[in-house]
Amino acid sequence: MPLEQLIRTSEPAPELNFDYDITIVGAGIAGTTLAAGLKNSGLKVALIEAQPQTVAASRQQVYAITLLSGKIFQGLGIWDKIRANITAFSQINLSDTGTEGVVFNPSDLGKDELGYAGEHCAILPVLQEFLNDCPNVTWLCPAELVSVDYQSDFVEIEVKVAGDGDSENAQPASNQRIRTRLLVAADGTRSRIRNDAGIRTHGWKYWQSCITTRVKPEKPHNNIAYERFWPSGPFAILPLPGNRCNIVWTAPHEEAKALLELDDEQFLAELRRKYGDQMGHLELEGKRFMFQVQLMQSNRYVQPRLALIGDAAHCCHPVGGQGLNLGIRDAAAIAQVLQDAHKNGEDIGSLPVLQRYEGWRKTENLAILGFTDILDRLFSNNWLPVVVVRRLGLWGLRKIQPVKVFALRLMTGLLGRTPQIAQRL
Repeated sequence: MPLEQLIRTSEPAPELNFDYDITIVGAGIAGTTLAAGLKNSGLKVALIEAQPQTVAASRQQVYAITLLSGKIFQGLGIWDKIRANITAFSQINLSDTGTEGVVFNPSDLGKDELGYAGEHCAILPVLQEFLNDCPNVTWLCPAELVSVDYQSDFVEIEVKVAGDGDSENAQPASNQRIRTRLLVAADGTRSRIRNDAGIRTHGWKYWQSCITTRVKPEKPHNNIAYERFWPSGPFAILPLPGNRCNIVWTAPHEEAKALLELDDEQFLAELRRKYGDQMGHLELEGKRFMFQVQLMQSNRYVQPRLALIGDAAHCCHPVGGQGLNLGIRDAAAIAQVLQDAHKNGEDIGSLPVLQRYEGWRKTENLAILGFTDILDRLFSNNWLPVVVVRRLGLWGLRKIQPVKVFALRLMTGLLGRTPQIAQRL
């Protein structure tokens, strides 16, 4: 080989310049939790969100929040602000039509609380405020994802960033190209990033839809959460601050659609039949919303330079209130994997690194997806053999303490691998 050619081939490859180490698309609770978990990581993070922060924070959802999710938020240093505006469960009542139910108490786990219920507007603004003070996190918001180009060492993203107003000095909308070492999709169940990357999903849509609304009962709710099973589907009552309750009413599609079309007086009459009279007269607060229920699991959570978290990776039946919590656990897990890899000098966008996250979370998520599916099918059923099985199950929960504790640990997030951030005191 000529000396000149030998010299050329021995020269080191030029170092790539990255705008960001990690770019997260989707600034809902899962995406912002991941960004918050990367504070002080030494990694430069971009957070892309299609809606202004105030609009994203104004959504009407209500969530059940597990003990583990509370610990994750506590590890981030934001739990006190969230906790001040949500309700802790002092008790959870689980019951089946026509039979004795099961009462779960904090003492069953040796805890002071069993979980929490909180509105979207009590959680996301706290995360937004936290991230606005993170020097390593850059918001691109509102911004629209235009294109994604995966290369062996980086991802190039084109983003259309909205202008900042109509004043004389306002900046117009502009397209920006970003080079990032890793792209994280937190853009929901219909994830464009997942679909464009060719990652397939499996699962199904249920025969049911959910109606959610808020009510204000006459009597105190005493911080008790209810999960009542009817042949048509689960009916959940979550206590909220201000002696309000959130209702999650699952019913077959046509029945749910008919309920949504009732006027308020007719709807309340139907609601009282499900709700019972333990809290007296009920008043509706706000609108009713309906959504179809589905189960979905992505065939893979990662590929080189890409990772999926939250609803972009999976979604489950709302029974048991697990959906949001899976996304929070995803965020904490991948934040830990990426920081450990960065400290060890590894390429955070490489497949071997990302597979550690997938290996951690995919199996655990599948277990919860299966649990919620079985729970819904077992209780939304009047076939006698199934009725016998589920009543035996409820008897076991009432009478066999280890079974009861196992079920509680599963529902509260205390089974499985705990992220390091949730172990901080």
